[in-house]
Amino acid sequence: VNMHFPEDLKYTKEHEWIKIENDEGVIGITDYAQDQLGDIVYVELPEAGETFNAMESFGSIDSVKTSSELYIPVSGEVIEVNEDVIDRPELVNEDPYGKGWLIKIRITNPEELKNLLDASAYRTFIENL
Repeated sequence: VNMHFPEDLKYTKEHEWIKIENDEGVIGITDYAQDQLGDIVYVELPEAGETFNAMESFGSIDSVKTSSELYIPVSGEVIEVNEDVIDRPELVNEDPYGKGWLIKIRITNPEELKNLLDASAYRTFIENL
């Protein structure tokens, strides 16, 4: 699979990634997910201040082909939402790990990070799908 999975991120089997910065995490969808979805036309995201438990749906992404739920990798409180992807959903296709990030959270249960996949485990997972 000729795709990019940065080593410094953790991944879910639902194809989200999280970048940990102290007690905060930036969350988005993987290169694989955006490729599977195709052209993304709409992103629905929560408001800052909302809280979610690990693997709860925090929004959805619609492409020309399908709609997909977004699942939060670990429990947390939303502290920032990427307004740019609401205005320009194609950023998620163009730059899923950069400008196409979705939300930033304050992580409430760091123990849950142990349940996530590293880059090589995630790559193995999608190669076996």
